[in-house]
Amino acid sequence: MTVTYRKRGPLPQQPIAAPVPTSREEPEMTATPTTDTTGAPGATGATGATGATGTTGTTGTNDTAAAGGFDAGSEFDRQVSVLVGKGYPALAGMADEAFAELLAPLRASAEKRADAMSPPEEGRVPFLVVVTREVVPVEEMVARTALPRRTKPGVIDRHYKEGDIERFVSTKEAEPPAPRAYLLFDVDRGEEFCGAVPNDAMAVIADRGRTLLTMEEGLALVTQFPAVLAKNKCFSLGGSRCGDRRVPALWISQNAPKLGWCWEGNPHTWLGMASAAGRAA
Repeated sequence: MTVTYRKRGPLPQQPIAAPVPTSREEPEMTATPTTDTTGAPGATGATGATGATGTTGTTGTNDTAAAGGFDAGSEFDRQVSVLVGKGYPALAGMADEAFAELLAPLRASAEKRADAMSPPEEGRVPFLVVVTREVVPVEEMVARTALPRRTKPGVIDRHYKEGDIERFVSTKEAEPPAPRAYLLFDVDRGEEFCGAVPNDAMAVIADRGRTLLTMEEGLALVTQFPAVLAKNKCFSLGGSRCGDRRVPALWISQNAPKLGWCWEGNPHTWLGMASAAGRAA
């Protein structure tokens, strides 16, 4: 199944507070040293390869999509195949068949909502299969991401101290509906929030009745749709927090995805805020 992107329309607009100058007390890009990365225009410490259309997955034609609908069942099967191909079953200590059986009940939930779905657009996808850290560690998820037409695996920024990843857990508003696997619907990377203060962006998303993405959900997005992570269109994951001012984020560094964090009060021109319509198991 070949996934092609369509140009996305903007989300409904609501006022966003204008960016404020970076505090002298908080580095512009705390999670990335300037010695090993190249900054995007107007920012320090993150680089991005030009976004390219295409995704990880099998090839083929989708007659349902061509006819104007969306084949949610085929897309679900593609996503499961991607996870199996990236070694998720072994990481979970499961056989391929057992891993597929764990996810299989979610297929009906995706198909039930197919009539309301649109094919993937640039920066927005209809749904994601999300596997939680109870099944596969976040660190292993990161290592199995890559940019389009690149093989260099994703990395975790060195400014995450030992044990930090475990401390970043889902907020009450972003709690998963099931402990091991579930679906996330109408996922948007949130490029409209590039240059906005993260706290302000999160407030606007809440006012719209949407939900912020967690670490696992952001990694699922990049795993299934690598081109979503693009130069000047990276994104924060406000659905995972650890009780301080840090907000996890995914950006590009040295031609690979990087899981880092930024301050909740500091805007970045290349960093938006990802969101979704909801979750279901």
